[in-house]
Amino acid sequence: MADLVKQILTKPIQLADQVIKAADEASAFKLECAELKSKTEKLAALLRQAARASSDLYERPTRRILDDTEQVLDKALALVQKCRANGIMKRVFTIIPTTSFRKMLSQLENSIGDVSWLLRVSASADDRDDEYLGLPPIAANEPILCLIWEQIAILTTGSVDDRSDAAASLVSLARDNDRYGKLIIEEGGIPPLLKLVKEGKMEGQENAARAIGLLGRDPESIEYMIHAGVCTVFAKILKEGPMRVQAVVAWAVSELAANYPKCQDLFAQHNIIRLLVGHLAFETVQEHSKYAITSHKATSIHAVVMASNSSPTAQNVKNPIAADDDSCRIPRPTGNQTPNQLHNVVTNTMALNTASKPPQQRTGYNGNGASNNGNNSMKQNHQQSHSLSGVNIKGRELQDSATKANMKAMAARALWHLAKRNSPICRNITESRALLCFAVLLEKGPEDVQFNSAMALMEITAVAEKDADLRRSAFKPNSPACKAIIDQLLNIIERADPNLLIPCIKTIGNLARTFRATETRMIAPLVKLLDEGEDEVHREASIALTKFACTENYLHLDHSKAIIQAGGEMHLIQLVYFGEQIVQLSALYLLCYIAMHVPDSEELAQAKVLTLLEWASKQSFVAQDETLEALLEDAKSKLELYQSRGSRGFH
Repeated sequence: MADLVKQILTKPIQLADQVIKAADEASAFKLECAELKSKTEKLAALLRQAARASSDLYERPTRRILDDTEQVLDKALALVQKCRANGIMKRVFTIIPTTSFRKMLSQLENSIGDVSWLLRVSASADDRDDEYLGLPPIAANEPILCLIWEQIAILTTGSVDDRSDAAASLVSLARDNDRYGKLIIEEGGIPPLLKLVKEGKMEGQENAARAIGLLGRDPESIEYMIHAGVCTVFAKILKEGPMRVQAVVAWAVSELAANYPKCQDLFAQHNIIRLLVGHLAFETVQEHSKYAITSHKATSIHAVVMASNSSPTAQNVKNPIAADDDSCRIPRPTGNQTPNQLHNVVTNTMALNTASKPPQQRTGYNGNGASNNGNNSMKQNHQQSHSLSGVNIKGRELQDSATKANMKAMAARALWHLAKRNSPICRNITESRALLCFAVLLEKGPEDVQFNSAMALMEITAVAEKDADLRRSAFKPNSPACKAIIDQLLNIIERADPNLLIPCIKTIGNLARTFRATETRMIAPLVKLLDEGEDEVHREASIALTKFACTENYLHLDHSKAIIQAGGEMHLIQLVYFGEQIVQLSALYLLCYIAMHVPDSEELAQAKVLTLLEWASKQSFVAQDETLEALLEDAKSKLELYQSRGSRGFH
């Protein structure tokens, strides 16, 4: 950097010397040339001072200011050289307006102001002595640019506290205007911000991480951050940083992943998924549980938990992997569970997991043929969780509850955006303790934690809906974690929680293919929503039920009958006749599938569904949707086989 700045300074210094020499040799306008010489000498002195301090100069404004200064000195040299004309004829034909000298003096004065500002802004905090820098003349057309220069220069050379304030200023600028954010990145703000995240005090780290999250608004900016090392810095903070800073970093990860999905895999490569799950699991599941992601060869957490119901003690466990054995299944969680029952599931799991290890690997075993006492056992368990999770949790239990809740909310938010449309990351998340954590947090977490957990589950299940392998491995019907999640989702749907209702409806719909024929408890609550709530609720409930009743679902016949049994056809008829168009379409899709699969239904005959379908086939909104038009014709033809107009049908 110093060598580069010296190269940039070489030509302006040479030009300044040439102007001074030419002014001395002027034979016309000597007074004006003397004034130009005086200004140029002052500018040359500042340029030489800048050359001596080249290692401390902030590169971006240095380039801009020296480019402008070079252009001014070029013009000054051309003007002074005209005053050196020899001979009467040259003097007669050399016409120099007096305004040219006034304009050139003003431009030299501006260059002096710019270089003086550059030296002040690049000085260390001690040398600057809290001096107000003001704005240089170059900032006349774009004052914000020089404010950004000043804050980035402070980030680079200022004291720890000054750097924190500068990061806070950049946060304000980035939040106010997208263009300001672009300028901060273009002017080299990312490297000093990342350095502050690594090395600053807590407040400075928070401000810097928040600034990075706000600046990551477009793929190009985030690509630059990735090349600058943002993944490594964030991983380090999530592993070792203060919890308040970790929460802001987790939020920043969610912003970058949301605005540039291609960075999801890069974050995963830096173990950020595992670290986030560790934060999610802290004080959510049993403290001595493993937060690390298990390998494919490891014993399934779900399988071990399923064995807990049939084995009252760890010593009686013979085959903890027998996931499909009916005798190993635990009872389905119900809405009457106490808040601590999910924790009991985890406690039993951990006990079984410990018992299944060789004696020398069990926590509390001292390796000399004797067991440690209970206190040593707990101490070793706690230490084990540190190493397995990869997260330094020392002192985290001392944090206040608001900080802990915010950490969980931001960890869930980050996992939500990292999981979106990404099968490998969803697989990593589901192979960890995250599903069990989400179940617990949906039940008893603060509002923002519940919402982010619900959104994370929605994205994970959306991927699982299209990824059969993920669906089979992560959402087994007899998996305790899956059952606990379903139970919490249904509780939310039944009480129609306005903040969580939509993502929970979508999640149930995404899991439609995982339910067995005997598992119909989710149908009635969804059908009830067809008669309650707003248009968005009606639409999402219709879409979710369509995923149960569509032909692609192997159990479409059972689910269609369950919808009819819950009275769904009457609500759907109301929505098709009187709903908004977006609701009409989703309701009509569902009604067509039900009519196709249960055309001999007495309930459909009584509700005159055939009449409705004939009416719908003449509506313009159906003609615009070729898929719906074809489905409607199939449904009508099936109904006509079993029902006549005005009849009640027969079996």
